[in-house]
Amino acid sequence: MRHRSILSVLSTVAVVTTLAACGSDDNDSASTSTPAAAGTTASTASTSAAPAADPKLIVNNPENGSTPQLTIGSKNFTEQFILGEIYAQALQAAGYKVKKQLNLGSEQIAYKALKGGQVDAYPEYVGTALTNFFKVKSEDVPKEPEAAFTDAKTEFAKAKVTALPLTPFTDSNGFAMSQASWKKAGSPKTISELAPKFNTLTLSGSPECRSRLDCKLGIEESYGAKFKKYLPVDLSKRHEVLSNGQADVSVVFTTDGAIAANKEVLLEDDKKFLPPYNVSFLVRDSSLQAAGPDFEKVIDQVQEGLTTPVMQELNSRVDLDKQKPEAVAKAYLTESGYIK
Repeated sequence: MRHRSILSVLSTVAVVTTLAACGSDDNDSASTSTPAAAGTTASTASTSAAPAADPKLIVNNPENGSTPQLTIGSKNFTEQFILGEIYAQALQAAGYKVKKQLNLGSEQIAYKALKGGQVDAYPEYVGTALTNFFKVKSEDVPKEPEAAFTDAKTEFAKAKVTALPLTPFTDSNGFAMSQASWKKAGSPKTISELAPKFNTLTLSGSPECRSRLDCKLGIEESYGAKFKKYLPVDLSKRHEVLSNGQADVSVVFTTDGAIAANKEVLLEDDKKFLPPYNVSFLVRDSSLQAAGPDFEKVIDQVQEGLTTPVMQELNSRVDLDKQKPEAVAKAYLTESGYIK
């Protein structure tokens, strides 16, 4: 079983980022935000006025127990299960009464559940929201995460939904190939290099990917070619279809630990048709108001350590080490100092 502590991942990222900053004047937002996220103190993230012995420790506020029960949801794959557990456990640590309703289904099902009151909150990817809920063409989605977030937040507000600030990590859709399929296709580095061979290849993805602008529909429109066949599969099978040869190309998530473990090749989206995929925790306005100010403070606090390397590690613990999402979320919160 391969296993790294969260603190070691955070430390590695911080060291690499510091060295990069010392050796470069580039203003890369991803590299400069990581150490700040990992080292933010309780002065900006305290969940109540009472001081905590540990500056990162979530404070249990008894007043939160008198607010209505919160139902936290998630979509239907590993990363969503982990995020749902992290948010739910963190809110419980702050004194809220929490019910979990994870594994709701696709983004359409989850968003419908949110608007209909079946759940009070769930995590969603900004790029997914813009292209699928609000029908923004992929090429029209801002490439800067904060700009995309601003657009999404404005649209959500019309539905009486608050989009809370973004996670540090981004989890884009990616187009992966097995080593064998990649070499057979001529070892392309970019999607443009593979596009002339689309008509000989099988693409695999989720059932809804077929009509999504940030998935099959978008890649074919942006790169001007159509795949020979589309194989819809459950998201849990996205890497299996590559290893068993059912698909030549599979839609994966860039935070998947299986990419490195299986030595898959991620093709570069050289036309940049994929939008930003940072996560925003969506909460119904009425639920947020009833929960009080600690709700948003807790969410902001526990997101600070969710960098891309950390999310890859958490996903790997579930997908590769076969740990339970609930246990992985608890380990993240404990190792990061948010709970004891």
